[in-house]
Amino acid sequence: MPRRVEKGTVTSAASKKTRRVEIPRVVRHPKYGRILHRRTVCHVHDEDETSAPGDIVEIIECRPRSRLKRWELVRVVAKSTAVDLAQLRSGARATQLRESAAKAEEASATGREAGEGGAT
Repeated sequence: MPRRVEKGTVTSAASKKTRRVEIPRVVRHPKYGRILHRRTVCHVHDEDETSAPGDIVEIIECRPRSRLKRWELVRVVAKSTAVDLAQLRSGARATQLRESAAKAEEASATGREAGEGGAT
């Protein structure tokens, strides 16, 4: 029997070598006909830890590796374009601190106080 190949989005990378991948699907309700959005959650073995949350990956069915893991990572189709705001803010804060330290050093080298202007 051929092994199934699916595409999904990585939602969690909390464990080592294990990723949680969601595969979305759209189904019609059998009685009411309404369109429903469902998802299948797969635990995937990622040996090299190449994927990250938000990445779109291709996975393939394999023999059971643990109680939950039945899939292996084939490749990362697209990397995530999400921005980590906490990391950006910490980087901006570090840049701001470096700039203020450079200004203070320059002011002490010229003999002025940090808050003084050039003209009086």
